[in-house]
Amino acid sequence: MILVRDVAPDDLDGLARAAVHLDSVNLPDDREALRAIIERSCRSFASELPVEERCFVFVAVDAPTGEVAGTSMIFAQHGTRRAPHVYFDVLEEERYSETLDRHFAHRVLRIGYNYKGLTEIGGLVVRPEFRRAPERIGRMLSFARFVYLARHRKLFLDDVLSELMPPLEADGTSLLWEALGRKFTGLSYQEADRLSQDNKEFIRALFPQDPLYVTLLPPEVQRLVGEVGPETKGVERMLREIGFTYAHRIDPFDGGPHFQARTDAITLVRQTRRAMVSASASTPGRSPVGPALLARERAAPPWFTAVRATVVVPASGPEPVQISVGGEALRLLDVTEGDEIAYLPLE
Repeated sequence: MILVRDVAPDDLDGLARAAVHLDSVNLPDDREALRAIIERSCRSFASELPVEERCFVFVAVDAPTGEVAGTSMIFAQHGTRRAPHVYFDVLEEERYSETLDRHFAHRVLRIGYNYKGLTEIGGLVVRPEFRRAPERIGRMLSFARFVYLARHRKLFLDDVLSELMPPLEADGTSLLWEALGRKFTGLSYQEADRLSQDNKEFIRALFPQDPLYVTLLPPEVQRLVGEVGPETKGVERMLREIGFTYAHRIDPFDGGPHFQARTDAITLVRQTRRAMVSASASTPGRSPVGPALLARERAAPPWFTAVRATVVVPASGPEPVQISVGGEALRLLDVTEGDEIAYLPLE
């Protein structure tokens, strides 16, 4: 079985093997940067950092071997007064000439800044050799974040953001950045993206504050604005299923689309419930059987563990829901009858 839990210092090698398949700012192919990410996550789960600085990293591990199969993250707050969330609004401007009887609809990019912040999800990647596992590891990693968010709602903001990867060149180059951002900063895409994680001053100082007409960009670049990359299409479908929509905003560096949802409207947040492990939940005539994500929390590492399991659940009743769980799931979660867990039905 696959176990999802908070990342631990001993996961560095496994996290590095996953990061090579993403190599993003959130999950770079850089061991020292990954070591710092692990430390930040451990301190976040332990409540040792201010809420706005917390980043929660989850890993999926193959239970028999302990091998890291993939990872995902929650940033409690993306965007502060010191380091605002920066984006391009994608607007439409219509122009009409009566003299020529010609009408044009232009897409316009306008830079914006959010200083209050949003909660952000990111860093989702599954190693190729685990992507066809029957547990659907990518969904487990993604859904586990929302279970944690639901259980700790006060730590997170009222809107959740997901910045999806756009189509990039084979070497990781962003054509939008080459056509636009490099001309105003003199930096490569990778240099600017990494610098912006800790310092947004250069964006405010060097980027044009006036609207930019997409029409003036090369046609091949125009097509990339707001497009989802081929390897991220599955993430887009999943986000739409649970209540996210395209915010008509894009990353100012690579043009990747921003998807947003009100936190309390996300289906997975609303459907996460308190449950009690019970040996007698199976009552004839009122106990459906179905797959679920079950999660347990502790007062010490691992702080959070989750598994996918088939459970027997009463058709109705108050919380905590009384559920019957198989032995292997009980063992991985280290729970017994009477323990409280979180329960998210998957169908």
